[in-house]
Amino acid sequence: MIRGWYTGASGMNVQQQRLDTIANNLANVDTAGFKKDVTSVKSFSELLLRRQDADGVYENIFGSADAAPIIGKLGTGCETNENFIDFTEGSLRLTDTPTDFALHGKGFFVIMTPEGERYTRNGNFMLGKEGILETKDGYPVLGENGYIYLEDDKFKVNEDGIIVTKDNEVVDRFRCVRFDNERYLKKIGNSMYLDNDISGPAHIAEGDERPQFIQNYMETSNVNVVNEMVRMIEVNRAYEANQKTIQSEDAMMNTLWNRVASVQR
Repeated sequence: MIRGWYTGASGMNVQQQRLDTIANNLANVDTAGFKKDVTSVKSFSELLLRRQDADGVYENIFGSADAAPIIGKLGTGCETNENFIDFTEGSLRLTDTPTDFALHGKGFFVIMTPEGERYTRNGNFMLGKEGILETKDGYPVLGENGYIYLEDDKFKVNEDGIIVTKDNEVVDRFRCVRFDNERYLKKIGNSMYLDNDISGPAHIAEGDERPQFIQNYMETSNVNVVNEMVRMIEVNRAYEANQKTIQSEDAMMNTLWNRVASVQR
């Protein structure tokens, strides 16, 4: 019975973590370039139950049979296996703003922050006071030659990320990076990511690895509200089921204690 408490409690913990992930996804459904989190769950090793008495094989007129057959498997709970980022591309929304960009394909813009280089899929940029292309938070966007300086918003960007002025002068080319295991990048807020040992370091995206740059468009969140709501209902039902399991185990234990106490009197 004690095992039943731990099994139910582990299930409740897992469902609470799944609910937190879903809530965060729904909160960012309108955040440009946001990528949803996915929680995967794994079960603890199951116990194989056998009868303890009459172990061995007996013979009869029909042949032989196992005297200690397998009763079945007993689950011992579950735990969160991992939380990872789903980088499925979101839909593109037309903004008709020259400083808005979307990436079609895998890849990231490079942003310079006070803590160093960070990476994002959110191409909702603007021109700063000094003519530097920046994020909405004021962090410069990096090109292959450093900061991207523009005189005005009368510029064009081709599919390769090359920035050209209205006089057809090349300004710079967007710096774009990829990762070996991008799903394990660390979210640091504002739709930006930080690399780590699991994701691997950033490397410049060239050739077939380089995504297509689309000007005047913005990539929306890849969160599907309907799917997330369905998952939320599923999580709530699973949480309630584990809760009832613990309540049933508690009632059984209470009955056992009361009967043992009455016999001892």
